[in-house]
Amino acid sequence: QVQLVESGGGAEQAGGYLRLSCAMAGHTFSGDCMGWVRQAPGKAREGVASINTGTGSPNYADSVKGRFTIAQDKTKNTLFLQMNSLKPEDSGMYYCAADLLKSCSSRVAPPEMFTVWGLGTQVTVSS
Repeated sequence: QVQLVESGGGAEQAGGYLRLSCAMAGHTFSGDCMGWVRQAPGKAREGVASINTGTGSPNYADSVKGRFTIAQDKTKNTLFLQMNSLKPEDSGMYYCAADLLKSCSSRVAPPEMFTVWGLGTQVTVSS
């Protein structure tokens, strides 16, 4: 059974940075679509960034372009999200998600694409 475990969330001030990690167990990165999805209270889930683990090609939501970077470490089966220049509107629960053995589209993967989910890690950005 494939499991995703997120870590690295926390509280930060606007302008600061956080780095999220997502460790995958039960599957080896191999041409999957993986991504980060966030959900603020009272709002729908939003695809933030996604990456094709086969090619390493990333895609980002317009709201985070230039500030967030998605990356992978294939040797550790781990996905990362480096979040810089944080804004209060970046606050929410961040989920790591995967659609195994499927390529990502040319745009940030929508939440409904993913079939495997982690439990999430909370990010809170204060002004």
